[in-house]
Formats: sequence, C-alpha cells, structure tokens
Amino acid sequence: MTLVFKLLSLLPLWLLHSFGWLLGWIAFLSSGVYRRRFMDNVRQAGIDGSGWHAAVGEAGKMAIELPRLWKGRPVDVQWQGMEHVEQAIARGHGIVFLTPHLGCFEVTAQAYAAKFGQSGHPMTVLFRPPRQAWLREWVVASRARPGLMTAPTTLAGVKQLIKALKQGQSVGLLPDQVPPVGQGVWLPFFGRDAYTMTLSARLALQTGAEVLVAWGERLSWGRGYKVHVSSLGLALPPTVEAASLEINRAMEALVRQSPGQYLWGYARYKAPRDVA
Repeated sequence: MTLVFKLLSLLPLWLLHSFGWLLGWIAFLSSGVYRRRFMDNVRQAGIDGSGWHAAVGEAGKMAIELPRLWKGRPVDVQWQGMEHVEQAIARGHGIVFLTPHLGCFEVTAQAYAAKFGQSGHPMTVLFRPPRQAWLREWVVASRARPGLMTAPTTLAGVKQLIKALKQGQSVGLLPDQVPPVGQGVWLPFFGRDAYTMTLSARLALQTGAEVLVAWGERLSWGRGYKVHVSSLGLALPPTVEAASLEINRAMEALVRQSPGQYLWGYARYKAPRDVA
C-alpha cells in the first residue's frame, strides 16, 4: 500500500483528479447501496440535479488526491477570508475551525499550518485513527507536519484539544461527522434528525475560543485549491445543545453554497457506534 501511495504521490494533480472523477462515477453507478444513500441525502437537502451531479466525481477526487497531499510536493493554495484568521489570532483566544465534509478538508489544515502554524500558532486536528495499528501509525505520520498536530477521538485527544485552545492555539474538527454513542445529541440536519457531535460547541463554550468556518474548494483541472474562511456570523448560544444546533445550521448554509463539492455519500444519518 505504501508503495502505491508513493507512486500516486508523484503524479500531477490534474491527472489524479481525472482518475478520481472516473472512479467517483464508477462507484456511483456500480454500487446500489452507495447510490441510494447519496441520492437520499441529496433529496433530503432539496438539492436539484444541477447541484449534485458534480459531487459524484468530486467524491472520487477526494479519495485519490490523498497520496499527493500526504506524500507529494506542495499543491497550489489560494485564500479567501484570511483576514478572519489573522484577526482571531491577534485577539489570542484560540480558534475552533469547523470544516464539514465539503471539498478537500485535508488541505484546509495543511494550508493553515503552512501559513500560520510554523510561526507560533499551531493547529491540532481531531481524527478517527484506523483500527489497524500499522495503518494508524502510517496515517498519523503522513498527516503530521510542522505546525500541524493530530488528536485521536478519545478522552486523551479531547484533553489535547482543550489544552491547545487554552494556550491560544487552533483546533480543527468535522462537525458533521457522526460521533460515538454518548458524545452527541439528535438534532435536525437538512430537516432530518442526525446524531450530532457536541464536542465543537463544548470546546468553544468551555474555552472561550473563537469559531471560524473553513473549507477547501477543489479547483477545476487540477489547478489546486482555494481555502474559504468566514466567521460563524453569530455568538453561540450558552447551552451545548442550542450551540450544536446553530453549528448544524451553519454547516447547512455552507453546503448549500457549494453542493457540488459535498460528500453526499457520507452516512450522515446513521446510528452512532458504541465505543465499547
């Protein structure tokens, strides 16, 4: 596997994305389970055909671009809304970055680390480690880089995030990821109850950190990425459940802006797994 990743990491981004687009459509057409879940989520959100067609190929691009992002040469990255990051850093309260399954969420953390993480403002990203020990070590090593650290979805990982925020650093989470049992609440997402993580809201409320929304737009023809950053637009309500609901609404609004890059095949409405 490592040899395949190494070989793929040497390919130009436009070629990887071309392969990925094809793989995305192959998966969509060949897997009835995946296709039904994809279309169920699209219909639940009320997205028309012109909005979701591009997302089929984008899902394939997401899978095949990882070797280049983890092991290859740096990719071209543009920024929109960088001033929100600069202003938040200047205020020194710590930053919670919320990134849904939209576009390339790997590149948002990498871009932040390259721009801000190596100058005294590192980022720690939460991720679910693979169950296989050898793969877990390899993924962690591939993702880690100067100014960017990882925290597992465990109690120790949560403590790591809290410590980083209290030191005025940044953390990154995918708030539309289904958490394990006991770590979320059932809240509407595009009009249907989904088990929603409360961690992002708890981190912001407990530490007083600022909340920014970020996502990495995948530019056409392998031209790189554009990182979009914006403020949440409002102060979070004082309770965890109400704050989590507002975060869900913010993620919905973001997805509606660019439905062609959302990961509609993600099982957002699945039952949470038991940590045991």
